[in-house]
Amino acid sequence: MAVTAPAPARATDGIEFGMRKERSLWGDAWRRLTRNKAAVGGMVVITLFALMAISASWIAPDPTLNTVPNNDYRPPFWVKSDNPKDSGSTENLLGTDSIGRDLLSKIAFGARTSLVVGLVPTMLVVIVGMLVGMTAGFAGGRTDNLLMRITDVVYAFPDLLFLIIMMTAFRDTWIGKPMGGLILMFIALSIVSWTGMARLIRGQVLSVKEKEFVEAARAIGSSRPRIMVRHLLPNILAPIIVSVTFGIPGAIIGEAALGFLGVGLRPPTPGTPSAFPTSWGVLLQEGYIGINSSPWILIFGALVIGLTTMSFTFLGDGLRDALDPRQKH
Repeated sequence: MAVTAPAPARATDGIEFGMRKERSLWGDAWRRLTRNKAAVGGMVVITLFALMAISASWIAPDPTLNTVPNNDYRPPFWVKSDNPKDSGSTENLLGTDSIGRDLLSKIAFGARTSLVVGLVPTMLVVIVGMLVGMTAGFAGGRTDNLLMRITDVVYAFPDLLFLIIMMTAFRDTWIGKPMGGLILMFIALSIVSWTGMARLIRGQVLSVKEKEFVEAARAIGSSRPRIMVRHLLPNILAPIIVSVTFGIPGAIIGEAALGFLGVGLRPPTPGTPSAFPTSWGVLLQEGYIGINSSPWILIFGALVIGLTTMSFTFLGDGLRDALDPRQKH
């Protein structure tokens, strides 16, 4: 009886017999992130507010935010009263403000302003913090010492006080007038917020720059900019992404604080179209003024700010856990 020789082993036999194919770092992180219910809920809420901000001009019941006489401080639609003036209306689902403007429309346009204020300064913070942190960590010596002392000086200045000074001093200048002061707010928030990002990136660079792959890049003659961009940056992206998700709600709260104090965005001229006619911070200020007669304005303003910042915090917590290599197993 002839004996048949066993077939040679194939490269895929190991996979066919149960060996798991190695997943990529980002694919594995995304899988862990989607298993975090709080992070997924945060992403859903952020997506809904982002869609509201993008389509505010179409979904808002009153896209022009017109002032309606004898319609001030109307309650939400579910409030009923014997006095028609104190009853809600389906024309203004969430009620109106002190001069008769629709509150739901103000929330929709406020979402646009607050999210832009959260995203743009955070991106500027990442750019400045990356330049300072990577240069200080990779260069070391006197360069590191000089940049970190400058960072310490900026970090020591009270954030809110600096924002108030900037928005008050430059409010009527050429830099404070465009877009109702939005550009000035971008600059003010960026100046006081980049220090934490610079410190974070510097620490990450110090822990990575002595690794073998960096030494190999130096050995083959790679320039410093190439090493920082091609070798260091991809290996420190995870903590930067997590820091961004925590920085966005900080900027939103900063804008809300300035709007509440009355030194935030400048209201547009009546009859002049504006892409950013109001903000959630202004909503808080108006709600505080009329808290005795119409507390719902303050409640709705605080609710949307709280939901947005809490959603970004949940997403940041989920990203921190998902991008931690120790959580892989």
